[in-house]
Amino acid sequence: MIYTCTLNPAVDLFVELDTLTPDVVNRTNAEDYIPNGKTINISFILNRMGVDNKALGYIGGFTGNFIKTELENQGIQTDFIEVDGITRINTFIRANEQEYKIVNRGPVIPENKVNELLEKIGDILSGSVLFVSGSLPRGVKDDIFVEIAKICHQNKVKLVLDISSKRLLDCLSYQPFIIKPNEEELAFIFDKKQLTKEEIMELGQNLVEQGAQQVLISLGEKGSLYISKEKMIRVTSPKGKVVNTACAGDALLGSFCGKLIQGVTLEEALMFASATGASTAFTSGLSDLSDVHELMKQITIYQVYQNVS
Repeated sequence: MIYTCTLNPAVDLFVELDTLTPDVVNRTNAEDYIPNGKTINISFILNRMGVDNKALGYIGGFTGNFIKTELENQGIQTDFIEVDGITRINTFIRANEQEYKIVNRGPVIPENKVNELLEKIGDILSGSVLFVSGSLPRGVKDDIFVEIAKICHQNKVKLVLDISSKRLLDCLSYQPFIIKPNEEELAFIFDKKQLTKEEIMELGQNLVEQGAQQVLISLGEKGSLYISKEKMIRVTSPKGKVVNTACAGDALLGSFCGKLIQGVTLEEALMFASATGASTAFTSGLSDLSDVHELMKQITIYQVYQNVS
C-alpha cells in the first residue's frame, strides 16, 4: 500500500483582482479553493496515475473536512487524525501584475496526537511506501522526522522524504528509500549560500554515502538530478510558459515514485517525472497529465556515471 502523510495541510484560496487597494472593498474576478499540502498533492498525482494510496495526517474543523471530502471524492482513501482547531487557509492574491502570499499557522498539535500518528505509522505493513513531506504544525518538533525514519527502517517500510529541515541528515542512517531536496534546500542543509553544478553533484553523492538509497534533486527549469550508489543521471526540463511553480516539485516526486511502483525503467520514470513537474508549472494547479507524453519529447537524459562492477 502507498501512504502519504501531511502533517500541516491547508486549504489554498487563490483569488484574482484587477487591483488591490487599501481601505476599500476589493472584489475578485476569480477564486478557487484547493486542498493543499505537499503530500496531499502527491496523493492527487498518484491517483491520476492510477496508483491507489491512502492519505494520513492531521485535520481540524470545517476546512479539514473539506480536504477529507475532496480527497475521498477523487477516490483517495483517508485516515486522518482529527484535532481541535481549524486547518489553516492560505491565501494567494494576484493583482496589479503581482502575487501576494498569506500563509497561516494552523492548529496546535498536542503531544498525545503526535504519539497517535507515530503509532499509526508503526502499523503500516512491511513493503509499503510512505511519503512524508512539507512543513510542521505548531506543537510538533522536527525530531518527528527522525522518529518516522527509525520506525520505517525497523518495519521495512520504504520512506520517501521531502523536507527542508536539517534533521534530514539525522534520518539518513535509517536509509530512506528516496529523498528529494531542491537546490535551495540542499544548500541550506549543508550551510552553503549558492551551489555550483559540481557542488550539487558532490553534495548529492554525500547524501547517498550517509545512507539515502536514492536522491532526486529538483533543479527547476534546469531539470533534475538522480543519484544512487549505482547511477547518476541528469534530466532536462521541457520549455514552456511558467504559471505557478508551487506544486511542481511535488508533482515531480509523486510521478517519479508512481512510475517506479508501476514497474517502468528508472530512465522512463525520470523523464515522465520531469514532464509532469513542468506540466504542473505551466498550469495554475496540479497537472492533469494530459500533455505529459508530448512534453517528454523535449526531454534529454544524460548518464553522468554508471557503476558496472
